[in-house]
Amino acid sequence: MKVSVFDAGILTLHFAGDRRVTDFFSRVDSGQIAGLVSEVNLAEYYYKTCQKLGRDAADSRYYMLRSSKLRIVQDEALTRQAGLEKCRTHLDLSLADCFALALAKREKGTLLTTDFELRKSKDIEVKHFRV
Repeated sequence: MKVSVFDAGILTLHFAGDRRVTDFFSRVDSGQIAGLVSEVNLAEYYYKTCQKLGRDAADSRYYMLRSSKLRIVQDEALTRQAGLEKCRTHLDLSLADCFALALAKREKGTLLTTDFELRKSKDIEVKHFRV
């Protein structure tokens, strides 16, 4: 099964109704692809939503994502790999971006991102969405 890894920016586009990402979420819901997001990227989405739209909106969307068919991933190996990515990458990435990158590499998935720097990654397939 094909795997798509979502970063916080893609979650934002989804809730904004951006049609460019609608198909990915529909394919996850129908079981055509596996959709993954790391706990760290989910936390990043939560705090940014909370800052911009308030806690009620952030809580509502957080629980919607938790109850969706997205698989939320966090484990010891991923934490170490994300730290390694941050240590050795030549790209200017946040720690949350390193979690998304590490997860996409580990699962041999396509990384869906709004981050300009991540689109430069050469080790994985990246679909970049301009905001």
